[in-house]
Amino acid sequence: MDITLPISIMDFSKLIELANNSGGTLYIMAFLFFVALVVIVERTIHLLHMQKSGQGIIDQLKPEAGLNQKALVDLLHKEADLPHTRLFNACRVFNQTHASEQIEGFLEEAFMHEVPQLDRSLWMLDTVITLAPLLGLFGTIVGMFQAFSILGDVQNNQMQVTGGIAEALVATACGLFIAMIGLLFFNWLTTRVRMIVHQLETIKIMLVNRHELQETSNLI
Repeated sequence: MDITLPISIMDFSKLIELANNSGGTLYIMAFLFFVALVVIVERTIHLLHMQKSGQGIIDQLKPEAGLNQKALVDLLHKEADLPHTRLFNACRVFNQTHASEQIEGFLEEAFMHEVPQLDRSLWMLDTVITLAPLLGLFGTIVGMFQAFSILGDVQNNQMQVTGGIAEALVATACGLFIAMIGLLFFNWLTTRVRMIVHQLETIKIMLVNRHELQETSNLI
């Protein structure tokens, strides 16, 4: 306990020194990393829930599963905020006021309104992935200027210069680390979005088919 505490304080002071020597870019990157983590956690929870619930709706509509109207209605009421549920609502409204051949066009319109909302906030993660390495490079350049500036002082030796260069490279390493973490989750979240879009397209086709068979009124 007596040994680790001074080391922790020393390490924290070293981090502050490195952040100051990077021209403040390490502070900015810490903020970007925080933003990326918030987006990753929020979108992961939201999209996984949306995908799971959407698959549940599709399973209820499959012919081989046998239609349980009460279970389907309860699921739709429980997940009223899902885009899948809004497709059902659009079909119900248009089914009451329009001819059968128009339903597919109205469902396509409702589908197009829902898709842009699925990748909400992912643009921030994409921005962090692009910006973090650039900020890291900028912080390294600033640190290199400070490292080479001590060459004018004849009392400074080579070890001080190389140590300053090594510290300056920390900014680049941090930027690359943030970008790699962000890229992994960005690709994973984008895959979840594509799967949800596929679910919406599947539900749209299933509703059209059941409407043509005069079964939509029993489903909704």
